[in-house]
Amino acid sequence: MSTPRGLPASRFAAIEKTMGSAPVTQALAWCIIGVAFGAPTIRRLIGTPGLVAALVTLAVGAAVVLIARRQYLDWHGLLPLSIIAFIAWSAVSVAWSGYPTHSLEGVFDLAVYAFLGLTIALTRDLIQIVRTTGAVLRVLLTASILLEVASGIIFDQPFGFLGIEGQLANGGPIQGLFETRNLLGMVTSIALVTFVVEWRTRSVPRGVARYSITIAVLCLLFSGSPVTLIVVLVLAVASSALYGLRRARPETRRLLQGALLAVGSLSLVVVYLLRTRIIDLLNAGSEFEVRYRLWLSVWNYIQIHPLEGWGWTGRWRNDEAPFTYITWTIGREHTSALNAFLDVYLQVGLVGVFSFVLLCGFAFLRSWLLASNRRSTVYTWPALVLVALLATGLTESFLLVECGWLLLVICAVKGSQGMSWRSRLPEKPPPATGPAPAHPETLA
Repeated sequence: MSTPRGLPASRFAAIEKTMGSAPVTQALAWCIIGVAFGAPTIRRLIGTPGLVAALVTLAVGAAVVLIARRQYLDWHGLLPLSIIAFIAWSAVSVAWSGYPTHSLEGVFDLAVYAFLGLTIALTRDLIQIVRTTGAVLRVLLTASILLEVASGIIFDQPFGFLGIEGQLANGGPIQGLFETRNLLGMVTSIALVTFVVEWRTRSVPRGVARYSITIAVLCLLFSGSPVTLIVVLVLAVASSALYGLRRARPETRRLLQGALLAVGSLSLVVVYLLRTRIIDLLNAGSEFEVRYRLWLSVWNYIQIHPLEGWGWTGRWRNDEAPFTYITWTIGREHTSALNAFLDVYLQVGLVGVFSFVLLCGFAFLRSWLLASNRRSTVYTWPALVLVALLATGLTESFLLVECGWLLLVICAVKGSQGMSWRSRLPEKPPPATGPAPAHPETLA
């Protein structure tokens, strides 16, 4: 990169070295993950324009860091093509959208969070990502519990400006800093995975690990989310399966993988056939009944534009068709279809949902195989995070926005780094300019 006019070469080199240093990339990762998980609170406190300004600032900072570290980054076979395809098709949908301004806003969110997730995956090792995510979630979950105690016990009144209803004294449900109990539940399930991996890899002191797991369990219990209960059960099964695979001999691991695939497929069929009985056992009939009515209504509008969809928005705009018609049909406002895959189908049609399923499928398959075959426990983090995200995606659409989409991109890129077919293609030989400089980053 050439030196800007009027800036001495030595000073420019110093600035470039600083922006590419480990402390700067660590701080950037902190800010990105903090904004992604804290987006509901940021939006309530300073509005959507404030959140957009924060995202633009982070994107500029991420671009500067990537440029400063360009000679240390290996792009060969890195970015999954499925991410590019999904974002590109969502952008193309602006052409036929009945709400082009909202579609552009939705594509902007999709692209910015994907770029920020790519930046984290490029500039941080997996253990560093786990530690950063754990530190952010410790702060947010602790703040959530403290605010719920203040609202529900000390002051005994809701904090409307934060969306906290103050129901802790009644046993919940609580929302904390995440607007809804289901979003709190999803964040808590990801936090549990992160805290356990931190504990198993000895990334934090034992006391910190115990505190973190305790605060996550408290948030999980008081959230009162039946959706999260199902996700935690799925996580427990997936964790047990991974534990068995990692301990198995390499020659028997492939056979076990096939058996797990068969059992998992059969389980999905059984769960579908017994769905009514399961809902009754969970005492979640009213909540799932609302979802069922909503899904039926969404499916009816999918049939109108099945191939291309209505146009991407991400979050629903209840003043635009078809969202206003769906709201009128079920008599209740929603900001999503409460199912990530139906949401994608509604907004960007069959082409969009196909690329999205490919994205999720490849990300999960690569992450699962890495978790099964790599020795370090840290490789289980992307696989289990994806289990939590995809399981939640069947009953919520958090996977498409903010922290859910950011984590999906990070896990997809990290899986691609380890198992992309393009990584086996021949690379261009580096220019003969002498030995490469030493990598500046140390573990932070």
